[in-house]
Amino acid sequence: MAPLRDRLPRLLVAIRSLLFWSLVYGYCGLCASFYLLKLLWSIGTGPTQTFRRAARDHPPAGLNDPSLGTHCYVRIKDSGLRFHYVAAGERGKPLMLLLHGFPEFWYSWRYQLREFKSNYRVVALDLRGYGETDAPLHRENYKLDCLITDIKDILDFLGYSKCVLIGHDWGGMIAWLIAICYPEMVMKLIVLNFPHPNVFTEYILRHPAQLFKSSYYYFFQIPWFPEFMFSINDFKALRHLFTGHSTGPGRKGCPLTTEDLEACIYVFSQPGALSGPINHYRNIFSYLPLKHPMVITPTLLLWGEKDAFMEAEMAEVTKIYVQNYFRLTILSEASHWLQQEQPDIVNKLIWTFLKEETRKKD
Repeated sequence: MAPLRDRLPRLLVAIRSLLFWSLVYGYCGLCASFYLLKLLWSIGTGPTQTFRRAARDHPPAGLNDPSLGTHCYVRIKDSGLRFHYVAAGERGKPLMLLLHGFPEFWYSWRYQLREFKSNYRVVALDLRGYGETDAPLHRENYKLDCLITDIKDILDFLGYSKCVLIGHDWGGMIAWLIAICYPEMVMKLIVLNFPHPNVFTEYILRHPAQLFKSSYYYFFQIPWFPEFMFSINDFKALRHLFTGHSTGPGRKGCPLTTEDLEACIYVFSQPGALSGPINHYRNIFSYLPLKHPMVITPTLLLWGEKDAFMEAEMAEVTKIYVQNYFRLTILSEASHWLQQEQPDIVNKLIWTFLKEETRKKD
């Protein structure tokens, strides 16, 4: 009996791992089947339209708007990758580092670049694989520890030891991880529409509704097919994310202008531009949940109540992982694209948090 009792904990871990990966790959197959049917339907009803793609040889003017800041590049010695970022505000001021989500790039922070440059050196980064930043070919180059190291290297290059760190969506995931792994680098943490990574992992396994909303995480595990599905019908799926009735900005929000939308389509329509962003998701299930998940940085979590991809209950649960001042603000009628849709409100909430004297929890 004793040997069996000793092996039981390991057996339970093995069973749990088997069930977890069965869920992952089973749901991958289900998602692939669903999107394959969508593809066949599209080809059957309009084959010419399905494979149509407009020529986009020149970037929209908004991407070179000088009021947003200066376009800069840096090549990181250790990784060999060249990163692109847009910087506004005087050098030497405290650093505010902005990390975008999917499918976005530095331009999603255009309102914040203008707003905070008076008091901060504001840097909106194109993450690894996005926009004008280099995109390694293999999925192994997008492991979470690589993404974390990128931010640390960027901070070192900019000449800062710490910053105000702001992340939205997948950029929020990276921001949480930076605050956990390198708390000394983060003066204040601000996350938009992404819960603590462990909350996301645990919640998705217990709530079928969130599992359904996060189906794209599973679909993205499949090689090349997700990139193809995003590109058909002249990137119709990409447009729908920002303009759809359920996925786009809420009724009281600021819709993306035609120029804003074309800027996004232009960036992701470049050859190979979708593989890097989607590769970010292809390693996630090997890293979560985190073994050491606590955050000791003052934290502001902003959440759009009408987020089509994340349930608001996860925001409430997140506070158990923050061992410091924690503020949660849920914006009614706001969607997932918070900083673009409600820039005035978001900027005001960020200013308030930055000016607050925050004290660690007892």
